[in-house]
Amino acid sequence: MQLGIIGSGSWATALAKIVTDNGNPIHWLVRSESIRQHLIHRKHNPNYLSAASFDITKLHLHLSITEMVKACDCLVLAVPSAYIEETLTGLTAADLEGKVLVSAVKGMMPDRNILINEWLLERFQLPLSYYYTVMGPCHAEEVARERLSYLTFSGLSEEKAHEVASNFKTWYINTLVNTDVIGVQYAAILKNIYALGAGIAHGLEYGDNFQSVFIANCADEMAGFLKKVGVQRMEVGSHQGEDPITHKKDANYAASVYLGDLLVTCYSLYSRNRTFGNMIGKGYSVISAQLEMNMVAEGYNASRSIFLLNQQVGADMPIASAIYRILWQQLAPSAGFKLIEEVLI
Repeated sequence: MQLGIIGSGSWATALAKIVTDNGNPIHWLVRSESIRQHLIHRKHNPNYLSAASFDITKLHLHLSITEMVKACDCLVLAVPSAYIEETLTGLTAADLEGKVLVSAVKGMMPDRNILINEWLLERFQLPLSYYYTVMGPCHAEEVARERLSYLTFSGLSEEKAHEVASNFKTWYINTLVNTDVIGVQYAAILKNIYALGAGIAHGLEYGDNFQSVFIANCADEMAGFLKKVGVQRMEVGSHQGEDPITHKKDANYAASVYLGDLLVTCYSLYSRNRTFGNMIGKGYSVISAQLEMNMVAEGYNASRSIFLLNQQVGADMPIASAIYRILWQQLAPSAGFKLIEEVLI
């Protein structure tokens, strides 16, 4: 499998490290000639995860997306959702015909309020059967330090998902597979919103006792939304069977890709959404926080997308709604969390 990585940020760099550490060569689309030259001569990304060193013989570095796509049969999309359309400019449906696309994006298409696979179908006629995701608790900084992490690969074909996942399994990465390609995306989107809320709570100086109650209620709210969109794996403590290849229990809501990712994103100091929220809680404006971070917090745009989408879905989401109002309707963080306090159980 000729594998290509689209993106040169922290998560793209971590994925490149995983695949090459597994002994696989990759085609890698980078943003500039200076990044390409730095990787060639210094063997690390100058802007992100500079501690991650690469075997340069495993890297085929590209500046042209059309050239890179032509050389690959499996593409990993690892750019923030807000930049997907710009990044893929120049490609046609014919360029992606027959290609497997693996999304590592934990966001929705801004202003469209649709999942990445829905946009790819509209724009490139990419069928869902050629679309896979890689999700789960996976902070790039920990991957760079080779700390054990679990990645879940989802797609309609469990067998093909295992084949894709095999390229990423290393001694510090365990890979899991499921077929809930829609549900894992919504879970990844929602956990960013709730992590942003956890950051706001921290900035407002709520303590650990409150945070535990807040996150437990976020988990319940997220499960309610997932059930509304048709996800079937929401019962904790119950398993439908086992993976036919690994013989592990079938995933449920307590699995790493659902509840696990929510927990780490809400609690970890590596979480950019938590960091962004912490700034909002301390009194930063949205624009000031964005400038200060110089990184994309997917939960910001996602809060608006989910708020608008939920007008059709109809899930009970007072926590996500309050976070949306804080970020987009200038509701004071303290007032927003007074509203949240009233609904927590």
